[in-house]
Amino acid sequence: MGQGSLGDESLEKQNLAKATAEDWIEKLRLEAHPEGGYFRQTYRADLSWAKAALPAGFSGARAASTAIYFLLEGENFSAFHRLRSDEVWHFYDGEPLVVHVIEPEGKVSRTLLGRDVEAGQVLQAVVKAGCWFASHVADWSSFALVGCTVAPGFDFDDFEMGRREELRVRYPLHAELIERLTR
Repeated sequence: MGQGSLGDESLEKQNLAKATAEDWIEKLRLEAHPEGGYFRQTYRADLSWAKAALPAGFSGARAASTAIYFLLEGENFSAFHRLRSDEVWHFYDGEPLVVHVIEPEGKVSRTLLGRDVEAGQVLQAVVKAGCWFASHVADWSSFALVGCTVAPGFDFDDFEMGRREELRVRYPLHAELIERLTR
């Protein structure tokens, strides 16, 4: 490796330390996600589970696990949706991400995914299967780059986008949150 090449790598590392949302979208080749934000699948396990080995509700075999990069910026948000699988969120860069969860019986929780552990932020968080959840950047003028790992692996057949009116009727105590984080 030549001197110029090493210098280029060092410069790239410095630039990524100050990366913007647009830098990450380009560098990681992220695409628009149906629930809001940008994503790219980075992993799909070769191992799969047969439908008979999965809990009720799965329409077919699933990869054991999948992973994506996920980026939200500015006033964009990930609208309320739910999965048939657990999803683990991992914080990578930017400002903290707020993850709102409504459990099936109506209990609401809020997790701040970020790097300032002393301030109560967490580097990882789990959203259990069947819970409604939505997210947005804590600072609506910034961005958050996170990762999501799903097991059994993600399949759009297991994804349900929340319908504003149905969620408000089911969870009337959380109507304001639902109104703000649905489309």
